Amino acid sequence: MEWFTAPDYWLSRLVFQRGLAVLYLVAFLGAALQFRALIGERGMLPVPRFVRRVGFRDAPSVFHLRYSDRFFAAWSWTGCAVSVALIAGVDGYLPLWGSMLLWLLPWAMYLSVVNVGQTWYAFGWESLLLEVGFLAVLLGNDEVAPPVVVLFLLRWLLFRVEFGAGLIKIRGDPCWRDLTCLDHHHETQPMPGPLSWFFHHLPKPLHRVEVAANHVTQLVVPLLLFTPQPIATAAACLMILTQLWLVLSGNFSWLNWTTIVLAVSAVRIPGTAPHTAAAPLWYEIVVLTVSAGLLALSVRPVRNMLSRRQVMNRSFDPLRLVNTYGAFGSVSRVRHEVVIEGTADEVPHEDTGWREYEFRGKPGDPRYWPRQFAPYHLRLDWLMWFAALSPGYADAWFGGLVERLLVNDRDTLRLLRRSPFLADAPPRYVRARLFRYRYTTWHELRETGACWHRTYVRDFLPPTRLEGGARRRVP
Repeated sequence: MEWFTAPDYWLSRLVFQRGLAVLYLVAFLGAALQFRALIGERGMLPVPRFVRRVGFRDAPSVFHLRYSDRFFAAWSWTGCAVSVALIAGVDGYLPLWGSMLLWLLPWAMYLSVVNVGQTWYAFGWESLLLEVGFLAVLLGNDEVAPPVVVLFLLRWLLFRVEFGAGLIKIRGDPCWRDLTCLDHHHETQPMPGPLSWFFHHLPKPLHRVEVAANHVTQLVVPLLLFTPQPIATAAACLMILTQLWLVLSGNFSWLNWTTIVLAVSAVRIPGTAPHTAAAPLWYEIVVLTVSAGLLALSVRPVRNMLSRRQVMNRSFDPLRLVNTYGAFGSVSRVRHEVVIEGTADEVPHEDTGWREYEFRGKPGDPRYWPRQFAPYHLRLDWLMWFAALSPGYADAWFGGLVERLLVNDRDTLRLLRRSPFLADAPPRYVRARLFRYRYTTWHELRETGACWHRTYVRDFLPPTRLEGGARRRVP
């Protein structure tokens, strides 16, 4: 069937697939390097405990069959190897069915990780990567031109990502409607980047323009994805430019980069398409059948998107095939940070010298300028931002973090930028305090060299020590 494929998009498919493979590599690399302290056998939220509580049907994962830290590490590093193979274009040397199986492999492997990752993996971009990754299975390789229906599903996903995010903003915080959200957002976002300080200090009228442009890009431009070319390409390119602006303004893991990769699939990149044979009948049947199923699964996400009670980042099936997305339906006006400190003193007193732990991405030392980490995801740093919003976000894991700091747990310390204690001399006590952070002014930056100014608010956790294997707070 000639209508089944779109040869003009073969180069778009190539760029899309290689970009997606890079994102898979980043995701698996983060899993391999961070899992032991977070969800390992002795982690803060161990996988073995989770799979005893949650059944396979609710969270399909290979780790229901078996779990060990060694097996998880091998699984994650294998995912890295598969991703590298896809980046190198190995799928192009396989028969069509072999290419589809190769693309199915990282999707199934990462689904197994996400479904046991608990709160550490409760981010919208996890489901987004999986939904995009599943559609990539159907795109085929150089044996066939890209199927029209799959290209449509990729645009449909891009539409839901952008339009859903636009609706959650308009319905949520009033500052999105009066165009003032960016007076605060660059300062209070979860993990600022190296340019976020400068974005915050842009003139307020420019902030209004930023918000208005965001509304246009998320609520108007997505509709143009379903118009004829070259309008659809122009719309996708405008989305890409907007996402690159967001990349410069902060660290949002691979959310922006996945959206960029999605948008590439809608761009008709000039180039001579190679001659390809007609798509095999079995391939057409598989693509059309699965696509029909995905469209049927879209009903609940669409209902949610159109509902006045719209929720963000929700999966409606355990395989995360079709999900709903959104970000920053509300914007914090004040930034709080939890600062963790330790001391070697036998008994804390008024003159105790407390020494601060430094995280890689989240603000700590006011003189430490933020770094660029995205698309890499620092999971502990992100959860520390949520903990500062409300202690309830940290109930499940913060005590476990403190316990591991009290014994200088090697895997936990690897997640930090700096520990103030030697490996063989752990702290006697650990405490946590809540501070209000704000960006310094231009004058303060020149005078002090600090990009942050912080003010003590209250205790978050009183001095705590280990006694008989259990935490004990100072009365």
